[in-house]
Amino acid sequence: MTESPNPAVIDTDTLTGEMHPIRRAVIALGSNLGERMYSLQGAVDALEDTPEVWLTGVSPVYETEPIGAPAGSKPFLNAVVTLDTTLSARTLLERAHAVEDAYGRERDVLNGPRTLDVDLIVVGDRHADDDSLRLPHPRAAERAFVLAPWNDLESDAEIPGYGTVAELLEKAGLDGVVRRDDLTLEVS
Repeated sequence: MTESPNPAVIDTDTLTGEMHPIRRAVIALGSNLGERMYSLQGAVDALEDTPEVWLTGVSPVYETEPIGAPAGSKPFLNAVVTLDTTLSARTLLERAHAVEDAYGRERDVLNGPRTLDVDLIVVGDRHADDDSLRLPHPRAAERAFVLAPWNDLESDAEIPGYGTVAELLEKAGLDGVVRRDDLTLEVS
């Protein structure tokens, strides 16, 4: 059993016998429909307001061309947030989906336009490969729209089994990825 970060604190996980240590998580945000910055800022605010989640970093915003999207799809705004959490990966995923739903996310078209995309990239060293949860995110190591903003926060970070963010970004390249220094996400 993993030790609690503070053994004097009794929480729900302790009572059920499922203790969760504090883990670093990386979450990618994206939007290419509606008020894109409003949606990204809403996601940052919602994550910041989540119990047992402590935001540790918010990347600059990037504008990127859609990948594998239907013809006529508009460019995305993308960012990455880093956080510490005691939530399980599944609970964090449920929160991510709830935030997407709050911003009108529809999942009817594969790689389709979206008001908000909130993707778990890594949650500690957790590995998962089932229908509902895949960690590390299976395509993050190839996607500059995840790697570039993450590199701004933690260039020495690693995607377990793939390599460092800096190395992966060098391989992926920056084609179609533009840093938007005129757009800033706020943390309260």
